[in-house]
Amino acid sequence: MIESISIKEARTQYPVLDVIRKRWSARAFSEQSITEEQLLTMIEAASWAPSSMNEQPWKYIVARKEDEQGFAKLLSVMNGSNAVWAQKSAALLLCVATTTYGKEQNSNPSALHDVGMANMSLLLQATALDIYTHVIGGFSREKAMTEFQLQPNETPVCMIVLGYLDSPDVLNEPFKTREITPRSRKNLDTFYSFSS
Repeated sequence: MIESISIKEARTQYPVLDVIRKRWSARAFSEQSITEEQLLTMIEAASWAPSSMNEQPWKYIVARKEDEQGFAKLLSVMNGSNAVWAQKSAALLLCVATTTYGKEQNSNPSALHDVGMANMSLLLQATALDIYTHVIGGFSREKAMTEFQLQPNETPVCMIVLGYLDSPDVLNEPFKTREITPRSRKNLDTFYSFSS
């Protein structure tokens, strides 16, 4: 077993779902491919997320490693430090939010939230398939707008890196240390309260 798997599994106070405990942001990816069917399974999981007015304001621009041109184009909008490890992954996704409602083009204040829910559905489906993921905000939104000819009402939200796990030894520092450092979370009582 790759050592990072047991190190990174969440140690929870309460019995949450296995896919939640097992999901973490990996950087050490192997050369193993993801099939188109697996990728579409994850995207379909995203499509069933709830959204305000059922607007479904998400869009995914996707490339598997086998699509060298598409993969390179997505990789080119990443910050250099992310591209170093992401280039070894099996697939890349650019997540885009449509920030207006329908034909009227009224502002949709829930768009980013809804895309986040779709993304989490995608991540959990990936985890169920033993595919590891990493959501990143370190990319050029301006370049993404241009490269992918996004409309003024479309906002690049994040990128998602997907692939099968490899040994942390394939990484250089500081990424190798991060890959084998246990995860931590705030105590629950620091971010919730009961209404009174």
